[in-house]
Amino acid sequence: MTPDSFPNAGLSRRSAIKILASAASVSALRLPVSAASAAEASGQTSPSLMPIGAPLPPMKGLYHGAAYYPELWPDSEIDRDIGIMRETGINVVRMGEFAWSKMEPDEGRISLDYFVRVMDKLHAAGISTIFCTPTATPPIWLVDGHPERCFVNADGVTMVHGARQHTSIEHLEVQAACWKIVEACAKAVGRHPGLVGWQIDNEFKCHVQEDFSEASVACWHKWLERRYGTIEKLNDAWGTEIWSQRYQRFNQVPAPRKTPFLHNASLSTAYLQFSRDSVAEFMDAQSTIIRKYSAAPITHNFSLGFAVNFERMCENLDFASFDNYSPSDKFYSIIMNCDLFRAAKPGRPFWVMETSCAHNGWLKNYETMHPTGYLVAEAVACYGLGAEAFCYWLWRQQRTGCELPHSAVITAWGKPSIGFESVKQVEKVRRALLPLLEATHPAPVEAALTWSDRGRTFLITEPLGENSNYKLDFRAMMAAWHERLIDAGLPRDLRFENTSLDGLKLLVTPLMPYVSDEFRERVKAWVEKGGIWICGPLTGTRTGEHTVPTDAGLGALDTFAGVETVFSFPVTSAGAKGEFKGLSAPLSGWCHAFRPNHPDAKTIGALTCEQAPGLAFITERKLGRGAVVMLGAQPQGDAGADLLTKLLAHYAVQAGATRIDTSKGTLVCPRVSKDGRVLWLVINMDGHGGQVQLPRPGQDALSGATLATGSLTLARYEYRAVWL
Repeated sequence: MTPDSFPNAGLSRRSAIKILASAASVSALRLPVSAASAAEASGQTSPSLMPIGAPLPPMKGLYHGAAYYPELWPDSEIDRDIGIMRETGINVVRMGEFAWSKMEPDEGRISLDYFVRVMDKLHAAGISTIFCTPTATPPIWLVDGHPERCFVNADGVTMVHGARQHTSIEHLEVQAACWKIVEACAKAVGRHPGLVGWQIDNEFKCHVQEDFSEASVACWHKWLERRYGTIEKLNDAWGTEIWSQRYQRFNQVPAPRKTPFLHNASLSTAYLQFSRDSVAEFMDAQSTIIRKYSAAPITHNFSLGFAVNFERMCENLDFASFDNYSPSDKFYSIIMNCDLFRAAKPGRPFWVMETSCAHNGWLKNYETMHPTGYLVAEAVACYGLGAEAFCYWLWRQQRTGCELPHSAVITAWGKPSIGFESVKQVEKVRRALLPLLEATHPAPVEAALTWSDRGRTFLITEPLGENSNYKLDFRAMMAAWHERLIDAGLPRDLRFENTSLDGLKLLVTPLMPYVSDEFRERVKAWVEKGGIWICGPLTGTRTGEHTVPTDAGLGALDTFAGVETVFSFPVTSAGAKGEFKGLSAPLSGWCHAFRPNHPDAKTIGALTCEQAPGLAFITERKLGRGAVVMLGAQPQGDAGADLLTKLLAHYAVQAGATRIDTSKGTLVCPRVSKDGRVLWLVINMDGHGGQVQLPRPGQDALSGATLATGSLTLARYEYRAVWL
């Protein structure tokens, strides 16, 4: 029995939206109040306004926005705030995500009248609204005297009211209260003329990881039963004869709370996946309710560090959005977010839902200030890479709470903040670029990096290579790979593992321990047509149940790549080096040492390691019109970055992928018009100035000046728009 042959009725594998229509599905989802029953109770039984997959209404332009919390301030401030918003060019606000107690101060006493009045004022001033469901901050009455409704961490500590995300979303009473307030919001503002979109909750799993409450563990047992069908299949899949772990019933399977040593890897990874499915189902249920009353598109505000499955959650969203608070010297981070969430919903623009206008901060910390000019560069890069909105957290500095040091567009005392003039400058640039951005869209890319949410869970359970000298962090390593693609001059996507490979010529897939049969066969067909796949490190090391392959070191990948994985071992502090085309770099972490064993496979880069002499660090196998390139370990340091950049550039040329020659720290956002004209937005992001090589004569899209082939120089944080 192979891992892929186990029955998987878990909702992570299909749309929860599609099955909510049946009464049986409501029971399966553990929803005490379905969208249908809620509508019937209110006497509104009209068909869904916004079924998933239906054509979406067009969005209304290029947005410049801020998070707004009018409930925190006297009503007399609202008109004043709106006046300053108009001055700065803010044309959209997001609100409601933390206001449950304002909407429902006592259980059952719900009114959205206050927010409708605020939206009326905003709409009259030409300012649109993204309205959020307030389920991130349940009010005190929901948990007072009911600790069983609260989130419990892996140490058994029960969270208490006072911050956010402190309830168990698996608890039936919590769910019932959530569905009730979501329906009230949808009915109250779902057809408001100022509404342009919905945000479900906010930053799922921002402050917590997996829930270990009794309610969550009970749902874990049901999830296992749906996934495996019988306890015998679970025992077989997980190899539970080890340490006498064999189970007799699903409700005997523990959640991975504290145990004397460590839990079975299969169990730990499965619980991570269950938790992520649960979050997605919670979001899907809210979306279903909203779609009964509103045609406005729905999103969620993501951040890459949170314990969710981005791919699964994006399935049933209408557009993607994210927050990013990186300081200016970490500008690659926001580019990576743009590249991931642009590709998450093909054909739909993404939103930058939160960024700081000057600096980030909370009670225990604050980050460095943006240098003068950086905010404009950041905004132009985001708009150029496909953002439809660039929004700040927040409009007015908090006067209470735990984020007092965080920057805002205006201060707590209602005056322009230190970032105010930068916001006004962003608006000036937005208006200048608006005709160009509306006339073009991001050009299709030919290179991509695979983002595997499933792989991320495996590497949380087993961060291969971790010791005192080397700690593997999925997001940090993916960020390093993404930076290498930029340095190699490649316009790029980060694509989820189950999305299409159409249009790609080069695909890079590191850090994906389990490679499904479906993914491998899809990549094989793509390679045979001419694609080049760079695979590894740490890709293919485990089965789908987080066990070690027993047919070959990397399972079926060995045959696919035409190699034998001879050894699998840590090379940290072993003096190991990898070589590629005259470059050599130290290796660290976990290594797979190869020997080509197919006539079409050969060693491209040698591994130097006294414990594993004469083996390969990089191999290449020709397959059809393309090639499979295996990378056995992660090169480290500046030498490692140079080696990987050269590797990517070499295979980009071999694949025929488009490359753009720029100096480090200068970004090009290629765009294309409906009639095929090419527009480059070129932005210096590092504040040191830079150059880009124009491959042919062009025209400055703003001034009309003719530009010659060759080097175009940019000053510190300067941007240029060039028709080629």
